[in-house]
Amino acid sequence: MSTSNVDRPLQPGDRAPNVVVDAISREGKIALNDFRGRSPLLIGLYRGLMCPFCRRHVAAMAQLSPVLREKGVNSLAVVNTPVERARLYFRYNPIPGLLAASDPERASHRAFGLPLVEFTDDKTEWPHKLGMDAVMTMRVEWPGELPEPMDPATAGDLLNKKDGYEMMEADQQVRVPDHMQLVGHFLLDREGVVRWSFTEVEEEGRNMDRALNPKELMSAASQLSC
Repeated sequence: MSTSNVDRPLQPGDRAPNVVVDAISREGKIALNDFRGRSPLLIGLYRGLMCPFCRRHVAAMAQLSPVLREKGVNSLAVVNTPVERARLYFRYNPIPGLLAASDPERASHRAFGLPLVEFTDDKTEWPHKLGMDAVMTMRVEWPGELPEPMDPATAGDLLNKKDGYEMMEADQQVRVPDHMQLVGHFLLDREGVVRWSFTEVEEEGRNMDRALNPKELMSAASQLSC
């Protein structure tokens, strides 16, 4: 993969790198250069499928994908889960119409400037260190799935129990103890330039585990087709 790491998330006006990842929903590789000159692209860079919030992000992308295609925008979801484990998951949880890929080394996340945050007891230097004391004051809202706003750890445990997600060795292999990969969505124009983004890095961590705003995304996508 010919990319370089950046020290901040890519912003509107930045040119996206040509990341190359393993396809989940079909055989072979997927390169961002495959879309350049052909169509705009929404790329979602997520944690592994062991993360219940990321499973929901992927499902949301699958629901938005048909509407985006009507606007000429393709969609690509990238997860840190190893490709064979991801294929097994999607065999039982299909995402028809959504292109998905595996990047267990998180090279695409680094290339788009999404850091790996380290959990500490009480020291926060966002977005590289996050104290567990701060985590416990955060509140995640998923109406219809969580009974009330909860801290991310409690919410994640509840959702995993609700989903019945079974952790496997492949899931454990990509975990980095006491760290968490931050995630993001980037809307690229036909030439591969970022035109809109939504990441967990923004808002000093208040976007952690939050879903993107579909209206904002669709508004940005509509401007690409103007």
